[in-house]
Amino acid sequence: MRPDILNPLFAEVTALKGIGPGLAKPLERLGLERIVDVAFHLPTGWIDRVPRLTLDMADAGRTIAITLTAQSYRSGNGRGPTRVQATDAAGNHVSLVYFGGHPGWAKKLAPLGEARRVSGRLEMYGQELQIVHPDYCLPLEEAPDAGEREAIYPLSEGITSRRMGQLTAQAIERAPELPEWIEPGLLAKRDWPAWREALARVHADPSDGKAKERLAYDEVFANQLALSLVRQSSRARRGRALQGDGRLRDALKLPYELTGAQARTVREIEGDLAQQQPMLRLLQGDVGSGKTLVAAMALLIAVEAGAQGALLAPTEILARQHYETLRRQLAGLGVEVAILTGRDKGKVREATLMGLAAGTIDILIGTHAIFQEAVSYKDLGLVVVDEQHRFGVAQRMMLQAKAKAVPHLLAMTATPIPRTLTLANYGEMDVSQLDEMPPGRQPIETRVISEDRLADVVDALARHLSDGGQAYWVCPLVEESAKSDLAAAEARAETLRARFGDRVGLVHGRMKGPEKDAVMADFSGARTGVLVATTVIEVGVDVPNATLIVIEAADRFGLAQLHQLRGRVGRGGGKSNCLLIRGNALGETSRARLALMRETNDGFRIAEEDLRLRGAGELLGTKQSGEAAFRIATPEMLSDLLPIATDDARLLIDRDGGLSGERGQAARTALYLFERDAGVALLRSG
Repeated sequence: MRPDILNPLFAEVTALKGIGPGLAKPLERLGLERIVDVAFHLPTGWIDRVPRLTLDMADAGRTIAITLTAQSYRSGNGRGPTRVQATDAAGNHVSLVYFGGHPGWAKKLAPLGEARRVSGRLEMYGQELQIVHPDYCLPLEEAPDAGEREAIYPLSEGITSRRMGQLTAQAIERAPELPEWIEPGLLAKRDWPAWREALARVHADPSDGKAKERLAYDEVFANQLALSLVRQSSRARRGRALQGDGRLRDALKLPYELTGAQARTVREIEGDLAQQQPMLRLLQGDVGSGKTLVAAMALLIAVEAGAQGALLAPTEILARQHYETLRRQLAGLGVEVAILTGRDKGKVREATLMGLAAGTIDILIGTHAIFQEAVSYKDLGLVVVDEQHRFGVAQRMMLQAKAKAVPHLLAMTATPIPRTLTLANYGEMDVSQLDEMPPGRQPIETRVISEDRLADVVDALARHLSDGGQAYWVCPLVEESAKSDLAAAEARAETLRARFGDRVGLVHGRMKGPEKDAVMADFSGARTGVLVATTVIEVGVDVPNATLIVIEAADRFGLAQLHQLRGRVGRGGGKSNCLLIRGNALGETSRARLALMRETNDGFRIAEEDLRLRGAGELLGTKQSGEAAFRIATPEMLSDLLPIATDDARLLIDRDGGLSGERGQAARTALYLFERDAGVALLRSG
């Protein structure tokens, strides 16, 4: 339960003075629904307003604050600006220039003969001074104090930076003095202020590095403490040892040897499963490194030990891909594999549920449907979660709660994650890494092509099809939108059908399951040659004969997503190609992204660069459900603060009595303040 001391911060934002329905909407667009959200809505920059008594040409280029009196108005004809001719105390002239809007608006802001406090950037226009769109033009009694640094906030239409500053001031007034949760030696060494002082300082002066660093550390510390508590709580609960005898794995006839990395990872998993302490392991592997086979081995160990296994996939396409792959690999072993997704209804669903409860189904594969309330297992021993970043702590704990004893957990991701973010998001887990590719895999050749050469790309596609090849063509949208110039999948499919006829298939997320399956089956069976798709094919599609992928508007995708999409090819023995079609107006970041894609196939290097270019919040190319999202700590701060916070969290648990001691009680407040308590509470109740 949240400590009472935090209640003023967790009140709705409408409790602040001056917030009615009109202002609540722009705040909601910014995600500011509670007072704590406003308090943590930190400035991104600042303006130093220089107070002046009189105008001076030497101040051109500076933002000044000065008292002026309007003398006359000049309104431009048609679309011209309105100019307010004003003078300072010494009679020096300046024009206040307002573009757009009705002339009456400028006259209302600066009535003739009345002194107003004006602030804005002073500029030279020919031989005259002017201020274009002053930041404010206010009666003297309403004007803010001159000479102070003014914070600049991220904004939404309908709210100004000055108004946001007033709201944050109210939020800070409501913020209580909180007990100190940082270890005293660390606090002194880093010269950090107390929590509330840091909050006030960073809003008053956004350049205050110590104050911002303190707040960022608090957020990171709360995150690492929550992960440490999850780990401690999991390790303390007794699971069951799963000791496989090897009979099923020995009978598995593979056409190739495991790579060294796969063999090492299987040994690590086998060692974990043999312990009563539940396994918590993250398996990272680049596209095509063979994670699915490692997962199959882990599931077979569970079945050898007499338990059931479950494999959770984020999309139906990926779930069905896993189902077909495992059913094919395990054929003849006497292992019963079943699938359960949201679309399975009626007798099929009932039969699957009965088989699970009776124990006749050994391995269940499916989407989130496999942890719904109606689904019960006879003896669930191992849970495998694929594409881990699509599932939050809460979801994976729900599946773990389906077992009599805490089941072992293997989480997998094909998105290589920089070490910093691995520590931030999966600090409670042991990590295995598949860092070598199966033999025979050739690197994918990647080229970047301007959208002006689209006709050349279609000609290249025609040659590829005539040689018996297959290809993906990826578009970001399903249908045309007035707000977007991105190529649409439906429109692209139509243009390609005009040339290639019914050899072109189309798949996207809005299609119904059976329709999607039929299109995928036609492509897998080579009955179609081109699959036009949205990013629904980002994971879980495996057609070895498809050796060309065209990604349209590639400059609009993140690096991690481009790497995932490129991984749809290069799955057979033949040479594969990836064509990235870019727009003509490339930003610096987009240019750097595409250059890196052309240069390397190494997913781990790409992930590190993605972190540098885009920041932690966007790294995985999808909103992370329930996982750590840092709103204060930047990627640069994470690199510095994460190791310190991780060590301090472990110190609190191992030496300072966990949450029961004096510092622990303060740290408990931090967990609730930064909303890192949910995963721990769920795990304990499970």
